[in-house]
Amino acid sequence: MDAWSLLLAATLNGGTVLALAALGLLINEKAGIVNLGAEGLMLCAAIAGFATVIHTGNDWLGFAAGMGAGALLAAVFGVLVIWLNTNQYATGLALSLFGTGFSAFAGIKYVQEKLPERPNFAIPLLSDIPLVGPALFRQHPIVYVTIAFAAWLIWFLYRSRSGLVLRSVGESPESAHALGYPVRRIRLMAVVAGGMLCGLAGAYLAIIYTSLWVEGMVAGRGWIALALTTFATWRPARVLFGAYLFGGVTMLQFQLQGAGVEVPSQFLTMLPYVATIVVLALISRNPAWIRVNMPASLGKPFYPGS
Repeated sequence: MDAWSLLLAATLNGGTVLALAALGLLINEKAGIVNLGAEGLMLCAAIAGFATVIHTGNDWLGFAAGMGAGALLAAVFGVLVIWLNTNQYATGLALSLFGTGFSAFAGIKYVQEKLPERPNFAIPLLSDIPLVGPALFRQHPIVYVTIAFAAWLIWFLYRSRSGLVLRSVGESPESAHALGYPVRRIRLMAVVAGGMLCGLAGAYLAIIYTSLWVEGMVAGRGWIALALTTFATWRPARVLFGAYLFGGVTMLQFQLQGAGVEVPSQFLTMLPYVATIVVLALISRNPAWIRVNMPASLGKPFYPGS
C-alpha cells in the first residue's frame, strides 16, 4: 500500500475506537444521562478483554469480556445516578478514577504479555482494488460492524417506536412517566447499552489496535469520545464522521514523521486534543444551536414521585 492508502486504513482502524465509545455515550445522553466515566470504563474493558485473550486465545471471547466489564460498571453507575440520584458528573468522574486505578492494579502482570498472532482479514475481490481495496476492505470485522451499527442507530432513534420513547425520556422524563413509561428502567438500559459499547471500544483498543496492555493506554480517548457527542450535536452519522476525522488527525502524526517532516513529536502527539478543544470552542460560540439539539433533560435527575 502507498502512503495515502496506509493513512486511510489507519484512520478507519483508529477511528473505530472513538466511534464505538462515542455512539455508546450518545445512547446514554439521548436518555438524559451524562457519563463522564468512559475513560475508566474503557480501561477496565481493555484489561478484561486483553487478559481473556491471553488465557483463551480467542479474540471474540475477549470482546465479550470487554463488553461485560463495561456493562457491569455502567450498571453500577446507572443504579447510583438513576435510583439513588447521586450527581451524574461527580459519579462519572469517580468511575473514571476508579477504572484508571483498578485497571492499573489488575494489569500489572499483563504488561509484558504478548497476544497470539493476529489473523489477517480481507474481503475477496474487493480487497484487491488498487488504493482503496487494501485501505477499505482489509479491516477487522468490528470496523464494519461499527459502521453498520451507526446506520442501525439512526433508524432506531428516528424511525422506530422504541427510539422515540428513548428520546422522549431524554427530552421530558416527566411526560414519559405520565404516559406510563418506566423512565428509570429505560435510562438504566440505555446506560448499560452505552457501557457495553464503551467496553467493546476498550477491548478493541487492547486486542486489535495495539495488541498489548499498557497502563493508561486509553490515553484520553474516552474524553475525546465524550466531546464527539457535542461535536456531532447528538447525531449518529455526525458521530461516525467525527470519530474518523479525529482518527485521521491522530494517524497524521505518524504520516508526517514517516515523511520526514521535522516537527517535535510532542506537538504531533497533542494534535487530536488540540483539535478537540478547537472544535468545542467553535461550537460553543453558538449556545442556542447546542440547546436546540441537546436533549432537554441531559444531566438532570428525575424524581418519579414529585
